[in-house]
Amino acid sequence: MQKSPSRTKFKNLRNLEFTRQRKFSRQVFPGNDTPKTQAQVPNLKSRLLIAWGVLIAAGVGLTFNLYRLQIIQGSKLTERARSQQMVNLRPFMPRRSVVDRNFNMLAIDRPVYTLYAHPKLFDKSNEEMAKKLAPVLGKDADNLVKIFQGKKSGILLSNSVSENIADRVISFRLNGLELIEKYSRFYPQGDLLANVVGYVNLDRRGQAGVEYSQEKLLERSVQTIRLSRAGNGALMPDHAPEGFLHFDDLKLQLTIDSRLQRAARTALKQQIDKFQAKRGAVIVMDAMDGSLLALVSQPTYNANQYSKADISLFKNWIVADLYEPGSTFKPLNVAIALENGAIKPDDVFSDPGTMKVADRIIKNAEKNAPRQIDIAQILQHSSNVGMVKIIQRMRPSTYYNWLERLGLGQKVDTDLPFEVGGRLKSQEEFLSSTIEPATTSFGQGFSLTPLQLVQMHGALANGGKLVTPHVVQGLIDSQGKIHYSPTLPTPRQIFSPTTAQKVVDMMETVVSVGTGKASKINGYGIAGKTGTAQKASPNGGYIPGARITSFVGILPAEAPRYVVVAIVDEPKGENAYGGTVAAPIVKAVMEVLIPMEKIPPKK
Repeated sequence: MQKSPSRTKFKNLRNLEFTRQRKFSRQVFPGNDTPKTQAQVPNLKSRLLIAWGVLIAAGVGLTFNLYRLQIIQGSKLTERARSQQMVNLRPFMPRRSVVDRNFNMLAIDRPVYTLYAHPKLFDKSNEEMAKKLAPVLGKDADNLVKIFQGKKSGILLSNSVSENIADRVISFRLNGLELIEKYSRFYPQGDLLANVVGYVNLDRRGQAGVEYSQEKLLERSVQTIRLSRAGNGALMPDHAPEGFLHFDDLKLQLTIDSRLQRAARTALKQQIDKFQAKRGAVIVMDAMDGSLLALVSQPTYNANQYSKADISLFKNWIVADLYEPGSTFKPLNVAIALENGAIKPDDVFSDPGTMKVADRIIKNAEKNAPRQIDIAQILQHSSNVGMVKIIQRMRPSTYYNWLERLGLGQKVDTDLPFEVGGRLKSQEEFLSSTIEPATTSFGQGFSLTPLQLVQMHGALANGGKLVTPHVVQGLIDSQGKIHYSPTLPTPRQIFSPTTAQKVVDMMETVVSVGTGKASKINGYGIAGKTGTAQKASPNGGYIPGARITSFVGILPAEAPRYVVVAIVDEPKGENAYGGTVAAPIVKAVMEVLIPMEKIPPKK
């Protein structure tokens, strides 16, 4: 059967369209024919497995690394991160100020500046800069010009520019100048109290005086704090502990009175100059509690310029040097003999002027004919023979025990640094020869510090108690309220009040009719005792012609309270004795002390 033309034509068109589509498919997807597609199916699966394997392995690796970082090394990495993000900071805290008992400033921290010049940054000529700065800095303008020409940058002009001068330099508005702030210890009284207050070094550590002995009270407690910082290293104050820069306003108050200190220094310097002495000291103590109102030693140094001073002056010889007190110790020996019952106040002794003890001849300083004298007269004329006879009434062992009880050979428990203990021969040596008790009776053969002598005479002034000499009153705030007071040892009763007052009454006659007349003040009862002792040599024996003159005064005699001691070392001249050199110093000090403490005249 013959196909119709129309069906044949349709079939040809369909074949043509199918052929065209296959051709297009080959062009777009080359090789996408049925046999190749079937061969690629396993290959595609393997690729997917590999990809999944890689992803799973990566995930396992990341998980293990995360475990290692978070668990195994977590604490170490956390600490490392904190060390990068945090900084330890110890804020600067100024030392506490030091004031006297009237709140006068003795030591204070103040800002000072280091001034550098950088000539390469000057916008004015070297001559103009030098002309501006020279008057302010106290320097020569021509020298400044030479300095500026010698270096382009980093020239140190001054390392201690005060605030006032720094403000003036800033007001000039000059380019090329650099001010770096720091704190420095300043002593407004200069050399007046250097031997008491001391000084601090460049590391701000106390080196002498209360700056050294009271370091813990003067340094404010500062805790190291941790602050966070930003990525650029800047500190972030938002994370700082609240109030970490706040500090107390407490000050260290001393018992010293600057007015009395100045008066004592003036009187001492006059006598040192007059007698061309080596050195001298004045001590004023309130015997009721041991408060030291004045503590002067000459020569001294300026604490603001300690680097220029002789280092030997940093040691306060009032507490650090020993000397033989001589006749100023005689009242204490009289008190020992009275307390022990060896003598009575009205006993009379024969004084021929000389006497022999063992192989030695004991002589009086005064040349006198044989006479009968009582105990008060022994003190008035400072009779060595009379004192030997008093002590000879005691058993040497008993006398030695009393000397130890009084504190000889021991240290004074004071708050001043570098104190040394006195020297007393061993009991065996003391008792082996009769000359030892004899020389000790008039204050030779043993040694003590000036401060210890004041302490012992304080026992006569306060009714027989050994108090602790001290200069620290305590920590006070800006309102004067005391926040801390040092605990002092309990006073030790040595003599009975009756014995102490009897000795003071005898000492009053030393001033009224004896060797201490130069300390007499009209209307006031003053007890005293002069001393002129040979000066011991470090190599043994005594230095020929050298002497130490001293005077101890107690005021007022009818109601004893204040002890004033003046010591002058190696005064020159034939008339250099305790009554001529030291007694006038004590009088001058008492004339200031009387109105200051409102001491009424004797009734």
